[in-house]
Amino acid sequence: MTILQPAPINRRSNRNEWWEATKTAVCGLLLAAGVHTFVAEVRYIPSESMIPTLQVGDRLIVEKLIYRLHPPKRGDIVVFKAPPELKARNLNDDMIKRVIGIPGDVVAISRGTGFINGQEITQPYVQNSADYSYGPVKVPADSYFVLGDNRNHSYDSHIWGFLPRKDIIGQAIFRFFPLNHSQFF
Repeated sequence: MTILQPAPINRRSNRNEWWEATKTAVCGLLLAAGVHTFVAEVRYIPSESMIPTLQVGDRLIVEKLIYRLHPPKRGDIVVFKAPPELKARNLNDDMIKRVIGIPGDVVAISRGTGFINGQEITQPYVQNSADYSYGPVKVPADSYFVLGDNRNHSYDSHIWGFLPRKDIIGQAIFRFFPLNHSQFF
């Protein structure tokens, strides 16, 4: 009759496994932090300022590299740090709006209609026509004129002024939640 003996415990092997698992976890965390900081991040929509395009509670992926390659374009949906005018009022939350005017554009809003360089602009994404007038004003270099799609319920450039390019975090590229409203922008 053969009696099975337990295998000897190799304490060195267990230490190596823990060390490998620790290195893998640390590398994973560093990679995730790098992606979040430099490539993309997930954002949550907290307000009604972008209705009908974005609803309260929508989850988006914001891509951060694109504006290192080229400047924002009219129609882009951008996430940005609160501009100085808002920080002075202790409003430090990041915001999301649509780029309407780019550097050098003359922007005006009259009787609910938007104009860029004297030409009426088509805005199929707007909830309701603006019930205010604005401009005409010229967008300064390295700045943007941004508005929420819900024109009359958005704290945006028509109230606080131009968005400096340096404050733009990235472009909203994909809504992934709720699943039945997933879409690329």
